[in-house]
Amino acid sequence: MYWLALLPQASDSAEDAADTPQAAAARQQALAWLALRFSPRVACLEEAVVLEVGASLRLFGGARALHRLLRQQAAQSGLALRAIAWAPSSLGALALARAGIVNGLGPDFHARLDALPLASLSAVAAQQAMLARLGCRCLADVRRLPRPAAARRFGSALLQALDQAYGEAPEAHRWLELPERFAARLELPWRVEHAPALLHYLQQLLRQLCAWLAARHAGIREFDLHWQHDAMRARDSGSGGTLRIATAETTRDFGHLSRLAAEHLAQLQLAAPAGELSLSAEQLLPLQEHSASLLPRSPEQAAEPLPQLLERLSVRLGRGNVREGRRQEDHRLERMQRWLPWPVAERQAGSLRRPPGPQPSWLLEPPQRLAVSAQEQPLAGGPLQLLAGPHRIEAGWWDGGAPQQRDYFLYRSAELGLLWIYSERQPTARPGWFLHGVFG
Repeated sequence: MYWLALLPQASDSAEDAADTPQAAAARQQALAWLALRFSPRVACLEEAVVLEVGASLRLFGGARALHRLLRQQAAQSGLALRAIAWAPSSLGALALARAGIVNGLGPDFHARLDALPLASLSAVAAQQAMLARLGCRCLADVRRLPRPAAARRFGSALLQALDQAYGEAPEAHRWLELPERFAARLELPWRVEHAPALLHYLQQLLRQLCAWLAARHAGIREFDLHWQHDAMRARDSGSGGTLRIATAETTRDFGHLSRLAAEHLAQLQLAAPAGELSLSAEQLLPLQEHSASLLPRSPEQAAEPLPQLLERLSVRLGRGNVREGRRQEDHRLERMQRWLPWPVAERQAGSLRRPPGPQPSWLLEPPQRLAVSAQEQPLAGGPLQLLAGPHRIEAGWWDGGAPQQRDYFLYRSAELGLLWIYSERQPTARPGWFLHGVFG
């Protein structure tokens, strides 16, 4: 059997001066959910997570590939690993992980365990003071003690733990089952009066959410954050509040969700100090997995993806202040594109007809009236050379706007380059020549 033991990293944040047992249990729970992505045989063993991966090695390309992928997925879910170790037994893997030894597979497994200190196994560490007085300094010394006398003095649990760690006795675990619906709560260690300060505690719940999503091979588009006000609150402040946070793309990336939540919390005012947080996600969506590139990531790829940047700016500046251009079918230059608040709910039609001819890169709004020569020809920084035209447009009567009747021409200017110029044909319009666009 191939057992893998994972030790979660304790929080080193200054805000976690009281790294509570609840926070440690939440980290272990999240890591266990993440481990279900790699094996159905996952259990919580003391402060660690153990999983039997004998049947998964071939699926993930071997032990090294599985090791690397597990660390990568843990980092994506916001989970840090203090240690990781392999061994033929779960207790043996845990003992090696505590000692910082990674590989316990191979014929020297017993020798590696023999050299470990007494604190490596919890059952042995509980009797460490007495064992030290007997001259025991490592697990090998404990194993050399007479078994009947050791059982009478220390109890059978110590010998059983040794046998299980060395693979000489069977182990029994209660396998973890993944809940169908995600809901997690966290009691805050003190009253939080300002919404941005909730982010640190929300991240603990987000780590559980991302690990749960990884085990589900899914992502989300929105989640709900709910807070309960502290009992010592004003009567008119209510019992709590709810904030729904939505993303533009299906994701389970901890960093992205954390940054997006920070933007929302920065604009939130709490009616009263918060004493408890809860997080829930109702709708799961399939998340397409992308194969890793064989080439190094470019600086553009390493930077924050554009949709995530736009999403944060939309929250910070307001949805109407971040816009996306969409093409639409129209003969009028100024109507060929419209700007909608980002993200746009409607899908871009993929079968739009192309304009009948070249279109300028830059439009002048409003169009600029041009001087004319004695021959009634347009002038723009000097004489112009006619290249093409006329391109006649008659449009605009169907949408209630001002109808257009124009003849467009393509001119070349020695100073300004290619110009898109029209003459008015509308009887009610002021006649003349107008510069409407410049070709880049």
